[in-house]
Amino acid sequence: MLVKYRNHLRVVRDCIDENQKVIRKMLRDNAGLIDMVGSCEQVHVAQKDIDGHIAKIRHQDMEHAQSTLKLIARDWSDACAEEREQSYKPIIEAVEEFFKPGEFALNEVKILVPGAGLGRLTYELACRGYDCEGNEYSYFMLIASYFVLNLCTEENKYTLYPWVHQYVNNLRMADQVAPVRFPDVSPAANPPKGNIMMAAGDFLEVYKTPNSYDCVATCFFIDCANNIVDFIETIFRILKPGGVWVNLGPLLYHFSDIQGENSIEPTFENLELIIKMAGFEFLRCETGVRTKYAQNPQSMLKSEYESLFWICRKSQNATDPTDQFDDDADELVGGGSNNGSASSSRYADCYSNGYRNAYQHQ
Repeated sequence: MLVKYRNHLRVVRDCIDENQKVIRKMLRDNAGLIDMVGSCEQVHVAQKDIDGHIAKIRHQDMEHAQSTLKLIARDWSDACAEEREQSYKPIIEAVEEFFKPGEFALNEVKILVPGAGLGRLTYELACRGYDCEGNEYSYFMLIASYFVLNLCTEENKYTLYPWVHQYVNNLRMADQVAPVRFPDVSPAANPPKGNIMMAAGDFLEVYKTPNSYDCVATCFFIDCANNIVDFIETIFRILKPGGVWVNLGPLLYHFSDIQGENSIEPTFENLELIIKMAGFEFLRCETGVRTKYAQNPQSMLKSEYESLFWICRKSQNATDPTDQFDDDADELVGGGSNNGSASSSRYADCYSNGYRNAYQHQ
Protein backbone atom coordinates (compact mmCIF):
# COMPACT_ATOMS: atom_id res chain seq x y z
CA MET A 1 0.00 0.00 0.00
CA LEU A 2 2.89 2.36 0.75
CA VAL A 3 4.94 1.46 -2.31
CA LYS A 4 3.53 4.36 -4.30
CA TYR A 5 4.26 6.77 -1.45
CA ARG A 6 7.82 5.46 -1.07
CA ASN A 7 8.34 6.01 -4.76
CA HIS A 8 7.02 9.54 -4.37
CA LEU A 9 9.54 10.23 -1.60
CA ARG A 10 12.29 9.07 -3.94
CA VAL A 11 11.04 11.55 -6.51
CA VAL A 12 11.02 14.25 -3.81
CA ARG A 13 14.63 13.47 -2.99
CA ASP A 14 15.56 13.59 -6.68
CA CYS A 15 13.90 17.01 -7.01
CA ILE A 16 15.81 18.31 -4.00
CA ASP A 17 19.02 17.07 -5.62
CA GLU A 18 18.11 18.90 -8.83
CA ASN A 19 17.50 22.09 -6.86
CA GLN A 20 20.91 21.68 -5.28
CA LYS A 21 22.56 21.41 -8.70
CA VAL A 22 21.06 24.74 -9.73
CA ILE A 23 22.06 26.35 -6.43
CA ARG A 24 25.65 25.12 -6.83
CA LYS A 25 25.77 26.57 -10.32
CA MET A 26 24.55 29.90 -8.99
CA LEU A 27 27.28 29.90 -6.36
CA ARG A 28 30.03 28.94 -8.79
CA ASP A 29 28.94 31.51 -11.35
CA ASN A 30 28.62 34.26 -8.75
CA ALA A 31 32.34 34.63 -8.15
CA GLY A 32 32.17 38.17 -9.53
CA LEU A 33 29.48 39.15 -7.06
CA ILE A 34 31.33 37.49 -4.18
CA ASP A 35 34.47 39.46 -5.07
CA MET A 36 32.49 42.70 -5.04
CA VAL A 37 30.82 42.21 -1.68
CA GLY A 38 34.08 41.25 -0.02
CA SER A 39 34.53 38.94 2.92
CA CYS A 40 31.60 38.10 5.15
CA GLU A 41 30.41 34.99 6.93
CA GLN A 42 27.94 34.05 4.23
CA VAL A 43 30.60 34.16 1.52
CA HIS A 44 32.89 31.82 3.47
CA VAL A 45 30.08 29.34 4.10
CA ALA A 46 29.13 29.32 0.44
CA GLN A 47 32.76 28.89 -0.65
CA LYS A 48 33.29 25.92 1.64
CA ASP A 49 30.18 24.32 0.21
CA ILE A 50 31.42 24.89 -3.34
CA ASP A 51 34.73 23.24 -2.48
CA GLY A 52 32.95 20.15 -1.23
CA HIS A 53 33.55 20.63 2.46
CA ILE A 54 30.81 20.30 5.04
CA ALA A 55 29.38 23.74 5.70
CA LYS A 56 27.63 24.67 8.91
CA ILE A 57 24.01 25.28 7.96
CA ARG A 58 21.58 27.07 10.24
CA HIS A 59 17.87 26.29 10.22
CA GLN A 60 17.01 29.86 9.22
CA ASP A 61 19.41 29.57 6.29
CA MET A 62 17.47 26.56 5.04
CA GLU A 63 14.25 28.56 5.28
CA HIS A 64 15.77 31.49 3.42
CA ALA A 65 17.11 29.20 0.68
CA GLN A 66 13.69 27.58 0.23
CA SER A 67 12.06 31.01 0.14
CA THR A 68 14.51 32.16 -2.53
CA LEU A 69 13.53 29.22 -4.75
CA LYS A 70 9.89 30.30 -4.48
CA LEU A 71 10.83 33.89 -5.27
CA ILE A 72 12.66 32.77 -8.41
CA ALA A 73 9.37 31.21 -9.47
CA ARG A 74 7.47 34.38 -8.53
CA ASP A 75 9.70 36.74 -10.49
CA TRP A 76 11.03 34.67 -13.37
CA SER A 77 8.62 31.89 -14.34
CA ASP A 78 5.42 31.57 -16.33
CA ALA A 79 3.90 29.73 -13.35
CA CYS A 80 3.61 32.96 -11.34
CA ALA A 81 2.74 35.38 -14.13
CA GLU A 82 -0.57 36.12 -12.39
CA GLU A 83 1.24 37.22 -9.21
CA ARG A 84 3.42 39.61 -11.16
CA GLU A 85 0.34 40.99 -12.89
CA GLN A 86 -1.24 41.67 -9.49
CA SER A 87 1.83 43.20 -7.84
CA TYR A 88 3.94 44.84 -10.53
CA LYS A 89 1.46 46.00 -13.16
CA PRO A 90 -0.18 48.72 -10.99
CA ILE A 91 3.25 50.11 -10.09
CA ILE A 92 4.50 50.11 -13.68
CA GLU A 93 1.31 51.76 -14.93
CA ALA A 94 1.59 54.45 -12.25
CA VAL A 95 5.19 55.19 -13.20
CA GLU A 96 4.25 55.43 -16.88
CA GLU A 97 1.34 57.71 -16.00
CA PHE A 98 3.56 60.23 -14.22
CA PHE A 99 6.64 59.90 -16.45
CA LYS A 100 5.12 59.62 -19.91
CA PRO A 101 7.24 58.83 -22.97
CA GLY A 102 7.47 61.95 -25.09
CA GLU A 103 7.08 64.24 -22.10
CA PHE A 104 10.21 62.99 -20.32
CA ALA A 105 13.60 61.78 -21.43
CA LEU A 106 13.05 58.37 -19.85
CA ASN A 107 16.74 57.56 -19.56
CA GLU A 108 17.05 60.58 -17.28
CA VAL A 109 14.19 59.52 -14.98
CA LYS A 110 15.90 57.92 -12.00
CA ILE A 111 13.85 55.25 -10.22
CA LEU A 112 14.81 53.35 -7.08
CA VAL A 113 13.26 50.00 -6.13
CA PRO A 114 14.16 49.20 -2.49
CA GLY A 115 13.73 45.59 -1.47
CA ALA A 116 14.10 44.58 -5.11
CA GLY A 117 14.34 40.86 -4.33
CA LEU A 118 14.96 38.89 -7.52
CA GLY A 119 14.91 42.05 -9.64
CA ARG A 120 11.94 41.57 -11.97
CA LEU A 121 10.24 44.89 -11.19
CA THR A 122 13.56 46.68 -11.59
CA TYR A 123 14.10 44.95 -14.93
CA GLU A 124 10.59 45.72 -16.20
CA LEU A 125 10.94 49.42 -15.41
CA ALA A 126 14.34 49.53 -17.12
CA CYS A 127 12.82 47.77 -20.15
CA ARG A 128 10.48 50.74 -20.50
CA GLY A 129 13.49 53.03 -20.79
CA TYR A 130 13.86 54.34 -17.24
CA ASP A 131 17.14 54.56 -15.34
CA CYS A 132 16.29 52.03 -12.65
CA GLU A 133 18.24 50.90 -9.59
CA GLY A 134 17.22 48.03 -7.35
CA ASN A 135 18.39 47.70 -3.77
CA GLU A 136 18.57 44.42 -1.85
CA TYR A 137 20.16 43.32 1.42
CA SER A 138 19.49 39.59 1.47
CA TYR A 139 22.58 37.76 0.30
CA PHE A 140 20.38 34.84 -0.80
CA MET A 141 18.39 37.08 -3.13
CA LEU A 142 21.48 38.91 -4.37
CA ILE A 143 23.06 35.64 -5.49
CA ALA A 144 19.91 34.55 -7.32
CA SER A 145 19.19 37.93 -8.91
CA TYR A 146 22.79 38.32 -10.10
CA PHE A 147 22.56 34.89 -11.72
CA VAL A 148 19.29 35.62 -13.51
CA LEU A 149 20.02 39.20 -14.55
CA ASN A 150 23.56 38.62 -15.80
CA LEU A 151 24.17 34.95 -16.51
CA CYS A 152 20.95 33.38 -17.82
CA THR A 153 21.42 33.69 -21.57
CA GLU A 154 18.52 31.46 -22.63
CA GLU A 155 14.85 31.46 -21.75
CA ASN A 156 13.63 28.61 -19.52
CA LYS A 157 17.04 26.97 -19.48
CA TYR A 158 16.90 25.89 -15.83
CA THR A 159 14.39 23.85 -13.86
CA LEU A 160 13.58 24.16 -10.17
CA TYR A 161 11.11 22.44 -7.87
CA PRO A 162 10.15 25.31 -5.56
CA TRP A 163 7.27 23.52 -3.79
CA VAL A 164 9.12 20.28 -3.06
CA HIS A 165 9.40 21.04 0.68
CA GLN A 166 5.64 21.57 1.04
CA TYR A 167 4.20 18.29 2.32
CA VAL A 168 0.76 19.62 3.25
CA ASN A 169 -2.30 20.75 1.29
CA ASN A 170 -1.30 18.85 -1.84
CA LEU A 171 -4.17 17.41 -3.85
CA ARG A 172 -1.88 15.21 -5.91
CA MET A 173 1.65 13.92 -5.45
CA ALA A 174 2.59 15.61 -8.71
CA ASP A 175 1.72 19.02 -7.25
CA GLN A 176 4.53 18.81 -4.68
CA VAL A 177 7.13 17.98 -7.32
CA ALA A 178 5.83 20.26 -10.06
CA PRO A 179 8.73 21.69 -12.08
CA VAL A 180 9.15 25.39 -12.74
CA ARG A 181 11.36 26.55 -15.58
CA PHE A 182 13.19 29.86 -15.47
CA PRO A 183 13.82 32.51 -16.59
CA ASP A 184 10.72 33.12 -18.69
CA VAL A 185 12.67 35.98 -20.25
CA SER A 186 16.45 36.27 -20.43
CA PRO A 187 17.67 39.73 -19.37
CA ALA A 188 21.08 38.94 -20.85
CA ALA A 189 19.55 38.14 -24.24
CA ASN A 190 16.95 40.91 -23.94
CA PRO A 191 18.76 43.85 -22.35
CA PRO A 192 16.52 46.70 -21.23
CA LYS A 193 16.38 50.01 -23.07
CA GLY A 194 17.21 51.91 -19.90
CA ASN A 195 20.05 51.53 -17.46
CA ILE A 196 19.62 48.86 -14.77
CA MET A 197 21.70 48.47 -11.64
CA MET A 198 21.39 46.45 -8.43
CA ALA A 199 22.91 47.85 -5.25
CA ALA A 200 23.65 45.64 -2.24
CA GLY A 201 23.20 46.97 1.27
CA ASP A 202 20.88 48.24 3.98
CA PHE A 203 18.42 50.72 2.49
CA LEU A 204 18.72 53.05 5.48
CA GLU A 205 22.52 53.03 5.34
CA VAL A 206 23.03 53.17 1.57
CA TYR A 207 20.61 55.91 0.59
CA LYS A 208 21.31 59.15 2.39
CA THR A 209 21.89 61.67 -0.41
CA PRO A 210 18.95 64.09 -0.57
CA ASN A 211 17.02 64.82 -3.77
CA SER A 212 18.51 61.94 -5.77
CA TYR A 213 15.56 60.12 -7.37
CA ASP A 214 12.52 61.07 -9.42
CA CYS A 215 10.57 58.05 -8.23
CA VAL A 216 10.74 55.41 -5.51
CA ALA A 217 8.76 52.23 -6.19
CA THR A 218 8.16 49.88 -3.25
CA CYS A 219 6.47 46.50 -3.52
CA PHE A 220 5.95 44.31 -0.43
CA PHE A 221 8.70 46.29 1.25
CA ILE A 222 7.74 49.01 3.72
CA ASP A 223 6.54 46.58 6.41
CA CYS A 224 9.99 44.95 6.50
CA ALA A 225 11.35 47.60 8.87
CA ASN A 226 11.72 47.65 12.63
CA ASN A 227 10.54 51.25 12.40
CA ILE A 228 8.48 52.08 9.34
CA VAL A 229 8.87 55.80 10.09
CA ASP A 230 12.57 55.51 9.25
CA PHE A 231 11.65 54.18 5.82
CA ILE A 232 9.20 57.01 5.21
CA GLU A 233 11.77 59.64 6.21
CA THR A 234 14.43 58.09 3.97
CA ILE A 235 12.11 57.82 0.97
CA PHE A 236 11.08 61.44 1.45
CA ARG A 237 14.68 62.59 1.76
CA ILE A 238 16.04 60.86 -1.34
CA LEU A 239 13.17 61.91 -3.62
CA LYS A 240 13.62 65.08 -5.62
CA PRO A 241 11.09 67.87 -4.98
CA GLY A 242 7.99 66.85 -6.90
CA GLY A 243 9.16 63.24 -6.94
CA VAL A 244 6.70 60.36 -6.75
CA TRP A 245 6.50 57.42 -4.34
CA VAL A 246 4.50 54.44 -5.62
CA ASN A 247 3.77 51.66 -3.12
CA LEU A 248 1.91 48.34 -3.16
CA GLY A 249 1.79 45.78 -0.36
CA PRO A 250 0.36 44.79 3.02
CA LEU A 251 1.31 45.75 6.57
CA LEU A 252 2.62 42.40 7.76
CA TYR A 253 5.35 43.97 9.95
CA HIS A 254 7.92 41.20 9.75
CA PHE A 255 9.59 41.92 13.09
CA SER A 256 6.38 42.03 15.14
CA ASP A 257 6.70 38.51 16.58
CA ILE A 258 10.48 38.11 16.63
CA GLN A 259 12.09 37.85 20.06
CA GLY A 260 14.70 40.51 20.72
CA GLU A 261 13.48 42.89 18.03
CA ASN A 262 11.80 46.26 18.32
CA SER A 263 8.82 46.66 16.05
CA ILE A 264 6.51 49.58 15.34
CA GLU A 265 3.21 48.53 13.78
CA PRO A 266 0.89 51.46 13.02
CA THR A 267 -2.44 50.85 11.38
CA PHE A 268 -2.88 52.34 7.93
CA GLU A 269 -5.12 54.96 9.52
CA ASN A 270 -2.12 56.23 11.51
CA LEU A 271 0.38 55.48 8.77
CA GLU A 272 -1.49 57.72 6.35
CA LEU A 273 -1.20 60.60 8.83
CA ILE A 274 2.52 59.95 9.31
CA ILE A 275 3.12 59.98 5.56
CA LYS A 276 1.30 63.30 5.23
CA MET A 277 3.17 64.74 8.23
CA ALA A 278 6.46 63.81 6.56
CA GLY A 279 5.55 66.12 3.67
CA PHE A 280 3.89 63.81 1.15
CA GLU A 281 0.67 64.52 -0.71
CA PHE A 282 -1.52 61.52 -1.51
CA LEU A 283 -2.47 61.54 -5.18
CA ARG A 284 -4.16 58.15 -5.12
CA CYS A 285 -4.88 55.59 -2.45
CA GLU A 286 -6.61 52.22 -2.74
CA THR A 287 -7.29 49.49 -0.21
CA GLY A 288 -8.27 45.87 -0.70
CA VAL A 289 -5.98 45.25 -3.69
CA ARG A 290 -5.95 41.45 -3.95
CA THR A 291 -2.40 40.14 -4.20
CA LYS A 292 -0.66 36.82 -3.66
CA TYR A 293 2.97 36.35 -2.74
CA ALA A 294 5.05 33.31 -3.76
CA GLN A 295 2.10 30.94 -3.63
CA ASN A 296 2.00 27.43 -5.07
CA PRO A 297 -0.65 27.71 -7.81
CA GLN A 298 -1.76 24.10 -7.19
CA SER A 299 -1.89 24.19 -3.39
CA MET A 300 -5.15 23.56 -1.53
CA LEU A 301 -4.27 26.55 0.67
CA LYS A 302 -3.50 29.90 -0.93
CA SER A 303 -2.91 33.07 1.05
CA GLU A 304 -4.04 36.37 -0.41
CA TYR A 305 -3.48 39.89 0.86
CA GLU A 306 -5.84 42.81 0.55
CA SER A 307 -2.96 45.14 -0.11
CA LEU A 308 -2.60 48.90 -0.04
CA PHE A 309 -1.74 50.83 -3.17
CA TRP A 310 -0.84 54.49 -3.14
CA ILE A 311 0.86 57.20 -5.11
CA CYS A 312 2.37 60.08 -3.14
CA ARG A 313 4.18 63.20 -4.27
CA LYS A 314 6.87 65.11 -2.46
CA SER A 315 6.11 68.81 -2.35
CA GLN A 316 8.09 71.06 -4.71
CA ASN A 317 9.02 73.23 -1.71
CA ALA A 318 9.70 70.33 0.63
CA THR A 319 12.31 70.32 3.36
CA ASP A 320 13.58 67.36 5.37
CA PRO A 321 11.28 66.13 8.16
CA THR A 322 11.96 68.04 11.38
CA ASP A 323 12.46 66.88 14.95
CA GLN A 324 8.84 67.90 15.52
CA PHE A 325 7.81 65.37 12.87
CA ASP A 326 9.73 62.67 14.75
CA ASP A 327 7.97 63.59 17.99
CA ASP A 328 4.55 63.66 16.34
CA ALA A 329 5.17 60.36 14.56
CA ASP A 330 6.31 58.73 17.81
CA GLU A 331 3.12 59.90 19.47
CA LEU A 332 1.00 58.40 16.70
CA VAL A 333 2.68 54.98 16.70
CA GLY A 334 2.93 54.81 20.47
CA GLY A 335 6.38 53.27 20.51
CA GLY A 336 5.38 49.93 18.98
CA SER A 337 6.15 46.56 20.54
CA ASN A 338 9.39 45.48 22.13
CA ASN A 339 9.97 41.74 22.01
CA GLY A 340 13.23 41.85 23.93
CA SER A 341 16.42 43.82 23.66
CA ALA A 342 16.63 46.88 21.47
CA SER A 343 18.01 46.62 17.97
CA SER A 344 19.02 49.05 15.29
CA SER A 345 16.59 49.87 12.51
CA ARG A 346 16.90 47.60 9.51
CA TYR A 347 14.60 45.63 7.33
CA ALA A 348 13.73 41.95 7.30
CA ASP A 349 15.76 39.43 5.33
CA CYS A 350 19.03 41.07 6.37
CA TYR A 351 21.54 38.23 6.29
CA SER A 352 24.80 39.93 5.35
CA ASN A 353 27.04 42.68 6.62
CA GLY A 354 26.21 46.21 5.57
CA TYR A 355 28.04 47.01 2.34
CA ARG A 356 27.59 49.29 -0.62
CA ASN A 357 28.47 47.67 -3.91
CA ALA A 358 26.57 47.42 -7.14
CA TYR A 359 26.57 45.25 -10.20
CA GLN A 360 25.40 46.66 -13.45
CA HIS A 361 23.90 44.91 -16.43
CA GLN A 362 25.40 46.24 -19.62
